[in-house]
Amino acid sequence: MKSVFERVTERILERLEEGVIPWQSPHMARVGFPKNFHSGRDYRGINVFLLGMAGYTSPYFLTYQQAKDKGGQVRKGEKGYLVIKYGTHRKKEDDGSEETRRFLRLYTVFNSCQIDGIDFPHPELPPFTAATKSYVARAIVSQMPNPPAIHEGRSVRTCYDPQTDIIDIPHRSYFTSEERFYKSLFHEMVHSTGAAKRLARKTLMENRGMGLTNKSIYSREELVAEMGTAFLCAHAGIVIDDHENSAAYLQSWLKVLRTGNNRQWIFEAAGHAQRAADYILRFEPPGAEVC
Repeated sequence: MKSVFERVTERILERLEEGVIPWQSPHMARVGFPKNFHSGRDYRGINVFLLGMAGYTSPYFLTYQQAKDKGGQVRKGEKGYLVIKYGTHRKKEDDGSEETRRFLRLYTVFNSCQIDGIDFPHPELPPFTAATKSYVARAIVSQMPNPPAIHEGRSVRTCYDPQTDIIDIPHRSYFTSEERFYKSLFHEMVHSTGAAKRLARKTLMENRGMGLTNKSIYSREELVAEMGTAFLCAHAGIVIDDHENSAAYLQSWLKVLRTGNNRQWIFEAAGHAQRAADYILRFEPPGAEVC
């Protein structure tokens, strides 16, 4: 598992150093969530960001063998992309009992744009006009189960208060666009999923702000909120690259993820972000991640 964590986190760090923030990528909103063409299932969690960074115009991926089994061929010289399979297996002990153990495995997949001989369909995405984005964004907010109270316009500060379970956000006219309004609101909604009566996320319940003794847990929760917002924005077709050229923002994440045992954060945060988005969208997740 340590090897898996190291390799994938190093890939994320490489892209951060190149000036690319995986969870700020607009790719999912423009192309759709990456999908395994063999199983027909969307990739989830950290795999979404690993494959979104590839930047292809098709959401479909296959392993080399899967492409071969379908009569296709990965073109010579093409570079594959890492994905992770999460799962469990039952091991029989000497005394006859069984123990369930978790595992992580790395696979290499290729985008349909790298494969010849297979007729891949064009991604079917809704026509994200300004009106459509607004409609979907409103639906995401209104359909969240057990939602926090949302007060628009009574403050110039956007925040979620876990003590009162209230989101405060400035009036939408305060923002330069309606998309930015919803992106800010989605960020706070993801925070709110961590409340005890929802997903009981430790990084939210124990978060006390940016104090020196709490900086680590604050950074973890912010990473969850950033990633969860990316999932929600993609569903609404919202594309905003706020921090793409912000050297200070990039350096802050590089510092956090390169420190001590923080390399596993990227996995944990992506998993929590996926669960937060699933909760808000009322989505029942499938079983174990498949390649």
